[in-house]
Amino acid sequence: MSFRYYTNMISQASRRVAAVIFIVGLMLIGFGVIILALPEIFAFLAAAVFFIAGIGCGTVAIKIFLAQRQLDKLSSDDSKAYRHNVRVRSEEYYD
Repeated sequence: MSFRYYTNMISQASRRVAAVIFIVGLMLIGFGVIILALPEIFAFLAAAVFFIAGIGCGTVAIKIFLAQRQLDKLSSDDSKAYRHNVRVRSEEYYD
């Protein structure tokens, strides 16, 4: 008489996880072999990724600088320019 402390779903899930890990391992071995065989291509791809990431960072930084410049212009022009045609009413009622 055998006792099972797990269900069939857990058994299937663990087999699927093992299969995924095995496939990922084989893919990593394959990528390693390709990198050893063709290092120039992968160096070019890595350089391209860094170049594109650098352009993206530069673009975001320029957008932030421009937005900050516009905010500085708005705050230095007139401190009450944003309150044009705005009336704040405060009524206090004491009993």
